[in-house]
Amino acid sequence: MISPSIRQGVTILIVADDTETAEALSGLLESGGYQVGRVSTAAEAKSAVQDSPPDLIILDLTLPDADGLVLCADLKARTEAPIIIVSESTESRDRVLAFKLGADDYVGKPFNPDELEARVEALLRRSARVPAGYRAPQAPPPEQQRVGELVVDHSRRRVALGGEALHLTPTEYRLLRALASRPDEVLSREELAHQVWGYGDASVGRAMDLHIHRLRAKLEKANARAPSIIAVRGFGYKLSPEARDRSAA
Repeated sequence: MISPSIRQGVTILIVADDTETAEALSGLLESGGYQVGRVSTAAEAKSAVQDSPPDLIILDLTLPDADGLVLCADLKARTEAPIIIVSESTESRDRVLAFKLGADDYVGKPFNPDELEARVEALLRRSARVPAGYRAPQAPPPEQQRVGELVVDHSRRRVALGGEALHLTPTEYRLLRALASRPDEVLSREELAHQVWGYGDASVGRAMDLHIHRLRAKLEKANARAPSIIAVRGFGYKLSPEARDRSAA
């Protein structure tokens, strides 16, 4: 759990035109000790991110001046802050599209306050957006992980393949880091979800597949000798040091 003193240094931007939702979110997070900013339009959100980058963004999809999903993609291009979408939509295709456009989590309305706060905290930990004073209650990982020509540098949060920098989203980075921590070992979807998002349930399965697909494509495009991400049907994924045969693929 992130201590109250650490939370005071964490800024969260709420983007919501719905006054009731905005007030509920800000009240919940401020009572938890976070620094909270509120805007009600896409234009204000872009300006806020530019002027004072937040540590996390909560985005309501219903906005007066833009499609919330389009704004999600725009904000993702402007900041590395994780984005939680809140929406009344129960359509699975909306969730899938949200993850495709860069969302790190998706919460339906009405939301459970305790669950939302737990998801906020999990994302902040997983994306390393909490201040340096916070330490997770576990042994620190090695500074670097190497799998073939792939190097994951934890201290700088950078990934290189064959000596060339590989540009990943925060979620893709956390996925690759989890897989690279145990090369050639199959990690279940639930275990990966806990390492990436801090929780695991049925709703993350499709999102996991989408992020893996995008990560695999980036690896293969960057270097023909990239380690392979192999799906183990009905269980999970593993990172193999051996490059996949591209011609056979």
